[in-house]
Amino acid sequence: MGNQRTTFDKLQRERAKKAKADAKRVARQERSNETETVDTSDIVATNDSPAELLDAIAKVHERFEANQISFEEFEELKSDLFERLAALPIES
Repeated sequence: MGNQRTTFDKLQRERAKKAKADAKRVARQERSNETETVDTSDIVATNDSPAELLDAIAKVHERFEANQISFEEFEELKSDLFERLAALPIES
C-alpha cells in the first residue's frame, strides 16, 4: 500500500500552529525589547558605602518583582552589587 497523503484539514492545522508559534515568538521578542530599555541608572550605587549598596540591592529586587527588569538584568545587577559589597573592608 502507498503512503496516505495528508488531508487539507491537517495542512490547515499545521499552518495555524506555525502562525500561532510565530505570533508568540514576536510577542516574546517585543516584551524582551521593552525590558531592555528600562533605565537602571538610579539603581547603581555611586558611593560604595554598605548602606547605599544595600539600598541599591533592595531597589533591584523591587524592580524585578514589578516586572520592570528581566531576570538576566536582575541577576547581573544583583551579582555586581553583591561583589562590590563583599569587596568592602570589614569595620571593627
